[in-house]
Amino acid sequence: MKKNLTSVITGDIINSSKSASTAKWISALTKTLNKGGTEHKDWEIYRGDSFQLEVKNIEDAFLTCIRIKAIIKQFEDLDVRMAIGIGEKTYESPKITQSNGSAFINSGKTFEKLKKETLMLKSPWAEFDRQMNLLFSLISQIMDQWTAHSAEIVMLSLEMPEATQQEIATKLKITQGRVSERLKRAAWDQIVNVDQRFRELIKSNKQAGNGTFS
Repeated sequence: MKKNLTSVITGDIINSSKSASTAKWISALTKTLNKGGTEHKDWEIYRGDSFQLEVKNIEDAFLTCIRIKAIIKQFEDLDVRMAIGIGEKTYESPKITQSNGSAFINSGKTFEKLKKETLMLKSPWAEFDRQMNLLFSLISQIMDQWTAHSAEIVMLSLEMPEATQQEIATKLKITQGRVSERLKRAAWDQIVNVDQRFRELIKSNKQAGNGTFS
């Protein structure tokens, strides 16, 4: 029998206690999490600067983390660390923080392991975890250094996936060349490649059905 897998993102905001724009970043984060479902049932902000979100389509988990990162990094001195857990949901509560299953356990335990890393995952597939966590570590070294402009260009690229660089330039009132430069500094092409690999390996594992790659 096939198992229905889900993904859970657990995260918190780095340097939140030092932020002078708490109301603004909470509002921005709330709007982003709202895109993923209903408050409390599908996502929740708790303890002031921590959050949890279920991403039912597990292939979207990585880009969801990128979206959250792009929102938070637009605020001076703020960053975010996140852990993706992939697995089952065996108990559903009206509050996501009280739901349970291997997806929640994997997310919570991985989040507790975050030290210098700002993005990690744990799934039922050890080789998938090994490959993706290596890529996450490499890409995070660039994303952790994003400026507000880098974060903004990534956010717009996610929100306007069909837009040309010129269309994004018009929206930002800058030149197409500046858009290209910002995308390069933000490592947008590399992010797209990591996302593609993330989706490919998940598909392969689902098809295999036993945790092996085809």
